[in-house]
Amino acid sequence: MAKKPTGSKESTPTTKRATKAAEPGEGIPASTSKPKTRVVGKGTRRPPASPPKASAGKGTTVKKKARTAQSAESRAAKPTPTPTLEPAPEPSSSVPHESVPLAEAALSVPADRQTEPPEPSEQLEQVAETPRAEAPSESTASMMEAAPEEPAAQEAQVAEAQELAPPSESAPPPEPEPEPEPEPEPEPEPEPEPEPEPEIVHEPPPPQAPARPSLFIVHITPELATVAKVGGLADVVFGLSRELAIRGNHVEIILPKYASLRYENIYELHEVYKDLWVPWYEGAVHCTVLFGFVHGRKCFFIEPHSQDNFFDRPNIYGFRDDILRYAFFSRAAIEFLWKAGKQPDIIHCHDWQTALVPVFLYEIYQSLGMTHPRACLTIHNFAHQGVAGGELLRATGLNHPERYFAHERLGDQRYPQALNLLKGGIVYSNFITTVSPRYAFETKDQGQGFGLEPTLHTHQVKYGGVVNGVDYDVWNPEIDHHIPVRYGVDSIDRKYDNKRALRHRLMLADNEKAMVAFIGRLDPQKGLDLVRHAIFYTLERGAQFVLLGSSPDEGINADFWGLKHMLNDSPDCHLEIGFDEDLSHLIYAGADMMLVPSQFEPCGLTQLISLRYGTIPVVRAVGGLADTVLDKDHSLRPLDERNGYVFNDYDNAGLESALGRAIDCYHDFPEHFRDLIRNAMRSDFSWNRPGQDYLNIYDYIRNA
Repeated sequence: MAKKPTGSKESTPTTKRATKAAEPGEGIPASTSKPKTRVVGKGTRRPPASPPKASAGKGTTVKKKARTAQSAESRAAKPTPTPTLEPAPEPSSSVPHESVPLAEAALSVPADRQTEPPEPSEQLEQVAETPRAEAPSESTASMMEAAPEEPAAQEAQVAEAQELAPPSESAPPPEPEPEPEPEPEPEPEPEPEPEPEPEIVHEPPPPQAPARPSLFIVHITPELATVAKVGGLADVVFGLSRELAIRGNHVEIILPKYASLRYENIYELHEVYKDLWVPWYEGAVHCTVLFGFVHGRKCFFIEPHSQDNFFDRPNIYGFRDDILRYAFFSRAAIEFLWKAGKQPDIIHCHDWQTALVPVFLYEIYQSLGMTHPRACLTIHNFAHQGVAGGELLRATGLNHPERYFAHERLGDQRYPQALNLLKGGIVYSNFITTVSPRYAFETKDQGQGFGLEPTLHTHQVKYGGVVNGVDYDVWNPEIDHHIPVRYGVDSIDRKYDNKRALRHRLMLADNEKAMVAFIGRLDPQKGLDLVRHAIFYTLERGAQFVLLGSSPDEGINADFWGLKHMLNDSPDCHLEIGFDEDLSHLIYAGADMMLVPSQFEPCGLTQLISLRYGTIPVVRAVGGLADTVLDKDHSLRPLDERNGYVFNDYDNAGLESALGRAIDCYHDFPEHFRDLIRNAMRSDFSWNRPGQDYLNIYDYIRNA
């Protein structure tokens, strides 16, 4: 290890300095861990003068005169080590300003702080000891001497070295060579002082808006899709319950245990309440309550054990004692909630079959402690109201006939000696909804309430309409496994593959004709006389017609069977009397137009499903049909929102005006028809918006 220089304290190696020789005015930044003083020793010279940066240390050194021929690049790569003095503890006025020449700075240091510069041999020992700066070898020195240097920079360095070198007997300065005056070097901008780090203040996060509290919602319903379905009510309960659960609410469903249940769609069915005694007449009926999951929905099934055999029957409706059957079910459902200790936030009832639940809640069970629940009633069809006589009161325990026969309670408007179950639900519920805003207006103000118009006007502040949604997990051509070719709004050409598959299944002619379809119950409400006329009109216009439906009325079924035989030989018409789930999906996917010529329509799901499948609806402007279908030619809405054809008058001329325009557009303006298909498929009638509407209603009646 090299010997330290004698007579000096241990030196600290300085940080390597990078010099720029391309322009002699550049400064030489140097950075050290401790402040150093500057010393000019024998045989040393000052590099190009420049004030060091603010971050540089105070100690610098210069090279020997023998190395003046070294190029700027070599000096930057291999700087000479700097012998240093003991660092000054505090900067004072004795320390020269950075802009003072180094020779004068050395003379300004106090005598007690000055030391003799080390001899050349001592400098060599220091160079060997310093690991970051090695003395150049002979070959390197020769290369450095031979390396060319810019004349101006070389002459400036030699002149500065001659001026700044102190007089020495052993090494007299050489004669100055004439040189041009160097350009004044610009002073480098001082480095900005580092900004102080912001003080970290640990504050609590801002308060967030309170989330909607989760609600405990119980649906009491006579129908539920996939296990007990007759009409659209089953689809509404199925879709709405799922949407409410997705939004974080606790949802349960109570329905009768029919003998006709599709048990293959009920999972983990088991008994949960074995001895439920329901008051009935002067005694009680023993019931069992079972629990199971229907596509993730929590369902309770009430099974009565009595000689009346209320629900152990082949069908859901169509019996003479339907009023008593569903009155018992309503009493059993709320009795189960009370005895099981359930206090839901909302009890949501559906149609006349469960309209007595709010009556029981406020007339009987509120006094027994069920003060927390609020009741909401959804009326899916005002045509069915549940009209009965006084026997109902004796059976259910409503023991004050004079009270309940009053017109402001359950007394029927049209039959003074009758009770109206649906009216009782309207009077006793906290809120009443129907299935579209247009239908709510028609039932209250346009005579479509079937005698309940005065009652609706009396309770209009708690009455409104919410359009039903469609379960797009079931009705979606992009994921529908019932159709041979799946498609979306960006691949509507594939829809015609399903049309060919439908023709092949129904043995229809494979041609370029438009296809009109009808799917639904064969009920007078659906406009059956217009359906018959539409079949013949479609064939006359050179299009095809497909029908799928049935009726509980055998006379109507027989009428359409006769029509089927009449048209059996036609290659462009097929009537399917009955219901087939797979075929219904294929018709929605394969048909071009869907006919819905209803006399009245509370909401309608057929046109909503058709829109999703790009099958253009041709509808009459009533109820939910008017709320969801916008006429291509006559609507005032933007073009990209128009999605079908609409007529107003319930007659053949009105039907022909809309259906004829649809067929003409299909044949004469195919691009316009394709645009209409895209508009239809982009229409959003999922349960997202109705779910939010119902939650707003629940909040309203909870806070009222």
